[in-house]
Amino acid sequence: MSRRGTTTGATATASTTTPTRRSSACGRRSRWTGTSCPPRATRHAASAPEPPAVANAVRQRTVRVNGVDLSLREAGDPGAPLVVLAHGFPETGHSWRHQMLPLAAAGWHVVAPDQRGYGHSSAPREVSAYGTDELSADLLGLAELLGHERAVYVGHDWGALLLWDLCRMHPDRVTAGVAASVAFADWPAPPLDIMARRYGDRFFYINYFQRPHEAETELGRDVADTMAKVLWGASAGAQADPMFFTRDELPPMEGTGFLTGRTQPPDLPWPWLDEYEFRTYVDEFSVSGFFGPVSWYRNMNANYERTRHRPVAAMTMPVHFVTGELDPVNLTNPAFDSSMRATLPGYRGSTVIAGAGHWVQQEKPAEFNAALLGFLSSL
Repeated sequence: MSRRGTTTGATATASTTTPTRRSSACGRRSRWTGTSCPPRATRHAASAPEPPAVANAVRQRTVRVNGVDLSLREAGDPGAPLVVLAHGFPETGHSWRHQMLPLAAAGWHVVAPDQRGYGHSSAPREVSAYGTDELSADLLGLAELLGHERAVYVGHDWGALLLWDLCRMHPDRVTAGVAASVAFADWPAPPLDIMARRYGDRFFYINYFQRPHEAETELGRDVADTMAKVLWGASAGAQADPMFFTRDELPPMEGTGFLTGRTQPPDLPWPWLDEYEFRTYVDEFSVSGFFGPVSWYRNMNANYERTRHRPVAAMTMPVHFVTGELDPVNLTNPAFDSSMRATLPGYRGSTVIAGAGHWVQQEKPAEFNAALLGFLSSL
């Protein structure tokens, strides 16, 4: 069955909305937003407008693919080769704001969807709807809708994990790939089982995310506070985040939450994120909530089962890896380059960007874009 979908202008979908879940922060002033609560929004309403300089060249619309509505940002000639940008947690298509126009100027048709569960895209209420089988079908359906059987895919964080599974499950549909922050790993056993054994009764955020209702409730209690602490905590500016402590330093699982003990962020603006950009994230997560985003984590064992018999040797497409020198994910994985070099047939090396943390494409956009465009020009 074809995954080809339908497309509508953003305003055309507003009549099929459901009321947003209001943040409990409403009614009190937030130090992160300067306002008492997010503006009232609807599930499929248009995303928060970009600044004028970007809005003049970046188009926004909603498309229907694989049974869900995806809100997306788009730039470049629709007849040009396609690049699909896949964000991670907790991000939206907004996280690629610095890549859209440079890619379009380089001759690419570029799209950055809010992936399912995020922003103004559909957010199914079944955990199984967030496995990489459905997430891959979303991206492949999007490419097909835009007239492409094959495309270049760029993924950050969970978008990188999705990219690796996409390359493994559908190698014939991927022209090339760029993964940021999360390296390829061929797990020897179900990853959630490995993490449960490794951390035991100590707190580890992925294990915590497996608890029904608990994580999404905590994260949604004050969206502005959550986004400030998470975005700052994994950036180059803050490396004392408890999420990345060694096992012996981790607090007990019981009584500890995702935000417990996190570094208090400085006031905005930060060197890489201003008030407007931050506000866009807060508005988008005030619409979507966090059930969908944490449900991606709840599918890790199911993702393993659907990919473990797929040969890595079939992943012959060119792939490149980009990470920040201070990305806490790879500070705990120093062998990422040698491991991928030994494992992936199409591996074309890695770029480590000085002074960048986990949000590498946002923290150091010029350096990230140089690496990305350099790789794309070699294809």
